[in-house]
Amino acid sequence: MKIYMLIALCGFATLTFNSLAHAEGLPDLGDVSQESLTPQQEKQIGEQSMFEIRADKSFLDDAEVNDYLNNIGYQLVANSNEPSQEFEFFTLDNNSINAFALPGGFIGVNTGLILTAQSESELASVLSHEIAHVTQHHIARMVAGQKFDSITTMAAIAIAILAARNNPDAAQTAIIGAQAGSIQRQLNFTRTHEMEADRLGLITLQKAGFDPRAMPAFFERLQKATNLFDNNVPSYLRTHPITSERIADTASRVQQIPFRFVADSLNFHLVRAKLRAMQKNSRDAITYFNGALGDQKHGNPIAQRYGLAMALLNNGQIKQSAQEFSPLQKYTAQNPMIATLAGAISKAHKREPATINFYRTATQNFPQHRALFYDYAELLIQDQRFDDALNVLELQVLKHPNDAHLYDLQARSYAALGKRQEQHHALAYHYTLQGNLFGAIEQLELAKSAGKNYFKLSAIESELKKLKAVAAAMQKR
Repeated sequence: MKIYMLIALCGFATLTFNSLAHAEGLPDLGDVSQESLTPQQEKQIGEQSMFEIRADKSFLDDAEVNDYLNNIGYQLVANSNEPSQEFEFFTLDNNSINAFALPGGFIGVNTGLILTAQSESELASVLSHEIAHVTQHHIARMVAGQKFDSITTMAAIAIAILAARNNPDAAQTAIIGAQAGSIQRQLNFTRTHEMEADRLGLITLQKAGFDPRAMPAFFERLQKATNLFDNNVPSYLRTHPITSERIADTASRVQQIPFRFVADSLNFHLVRAKLRAMQKNSRDAITYFNGALGDQKHGNPIAQRYGLAMALLNNGQIKQSAQEFSPLQKYTAQNPMIATLAGAISKAHKREPATINFYRTATQNFPQHRALFYDYAELLIQDQRFDDALNVLELQVLKHPNDAHLYDLQARSYAALGKRQEQHHALAYHYTLQGNLFGAIEQLELAKSAGKNYFKLSAIESELKKLKAVAAAMQKR
C-alpha cells in the first residue's frame, strides 16, 4: 500500500509558510516570484487546503453523496475545455448556499446549495461554473497575476481578494494594509473571471447534456432571494457576485440554444432525500417524508419513500422501515443507493447469511459504489471473516486511495488477526486522510516497532520521515 496523500503532503514541506495567510484560512503560498503558478504548485496549494478541510467537522465524509457529486462533476469535466484535468468534488455539511473552487481541481459544494437547487441541471450549472474557474486558473491568476517583492505582500493581496468576495467590510481593512491600487485591479479582474466562467460553464453544461437554461434561472432566483435575507446575503452571492449584467448575458446566450427537456436523474432526488434525512432529527425527518408522500404535490415519490425508510431505520424502527421500503424492493437491482439501503435494513434485521449473499451480489452489480463495500466489509468483520473482509477492501483501496474509511476497516481487520504492524500502518493512512497529522506519525512509530520485515520497515521509515518534515514545516507557520 502507498499513502498517496503522504506523497502530496511531502510537497508542502517545500513551501514557504506564512502566518498572515494562515490566520485568514488561506492556502499557504510558496515562491511567487514568477508570473503564474505551475500545475504542481496549484496542486500543492489545493492539497494543503484539502488537508485542513478534511480535518474540519463540516467535511461530509459520505461516500454516496460525494460519489454522486463526482459522477456529475466528471460528466461535466469530460465536456470541458480541459477534459484531462484531475478533479475532486466534495461536500460540506453546511446549510448556507455556497460552492467554491480551489487550485488544483478541488471543488466544494455545501449541502445547502444541493438542497436549494430545484433541478439537477441547476446543480450542474454551479459545478460547470466552478470547473471553469479551475480550468482557466482563475484562482491561481488572482494570487499570482503580478510580480511582488515579498511573500508578505502577496499574502496581503490574496487576503484582500478573498475578503472582498466574502465580507466587504473586512476587505476594506485588508486594503488599507496593502497596495490599494494593485488590489483594486485584482478585484476588477475577478468580475472578468465570473463572466468567463459563466460563458465556458454554459458551453460545458450543454455539451454534457444538461439544460443550460438552468444557469440564468438559478442565478436570478438567488438574486431575488437577497431581498429576503436583508444583511445576511447567501454565501454564494458574496463569493460569486451575481449582477443583472451576468444574468442578462447568460439568458441571452441560452436563448440561442434550442429547447430540450432534460429530466433529473433518480440519484439527484435520492441524494437530496438522504441529506434531509441526515440533517433533521429522526422524528422530524419521519414527519417530513410522511407529509411529502401524503401531499404528493412535489418531489419524487421514490425518493420520498427512500427518505422515509431511512429516517425510520435511523430512529430504530426497523420493522416499519422494512415495510415502507417494500415498494422500493424492485429497484434494488437497478439503483445502487436503493440497494445500499436495502442492505442496511437487512443488516438491522440480523439476517447474516442472507445479507452476506445480498451484498455479494450487490457489489458485483455495482462495483463502483463504495457505500456497499463499506457495509459488506463491516458485515464480514462482524461475522469474524477477517480475511474475506481484507480481500473485499484490497481492491477498493486501490480504486480509492484517499478514502479514510477504507483504511479504518482494514485496520480493524488486521487488529482482529493480530497483524499489529499492518494495523498501525493502515491507521496512519486513516489519520492522515482525516487531517490528524500527529496521530498518523504516532501510528507509524507504532508500526515501526511492531515488525521486523526489512522492506516494510524501510517503507514506514520513509513515510515517517516525510510526515515529520511536513509537521515541522507546519509548526513554523
